[in-house]
Amino acid sequence: MQLIYRIAADAIVVTHFAYVAFVVVGLVLILVGVLRGWSWVRGFTFRLLHLAAIGLVVAESLFRVTCPLTTWERNLRVLAGQASHQEDFLARWVHTVLFYQAEPRAFTIAYILFGLAVLATFVLAPPHVPGRLTKGPTKDAKGA
Repeated sequence: MQLIYRIAADAIVVTHFAYVAFVVVGLVLILVGVLRGWSWVRGFTFRLLHLAAIGLVVAESLFRVTCPLTTWERNLRVLAGQASHQEDFLARWVHTVLFYQAEPRAFTIAYILFGLAVLATFVLAPPHVPGRLTKGPTKDAKGA
């Protein structure tokens, strides 16, 4: 049973890393995509999910809430009879990158600044809202 808990904990670390990657790489892709004219980076659902993802991180930090993924992983490690540093190779490196050691206030400031950068993309490069007409050339009554 301990093996199952260890594998589940490792899977949560990888999932946590994917969440962080979505937030960080997502912003980079939005910025590059706007400059390169990639229409998909203005997709409303993608942009809303991206903003919500960083918004959740900012809220957790401001209210000093431990991320549920972190708590879940920690609990599974205890059930597996492990300390948090005994993961397999991939999980160990993902964990090292994800849980860099610094003062909590530094992370809160970083999350807020990153969240503001994501919010700024909504203003500077707004997503295409479904059902809303975009500006462009109009046709006259005859369709010419």
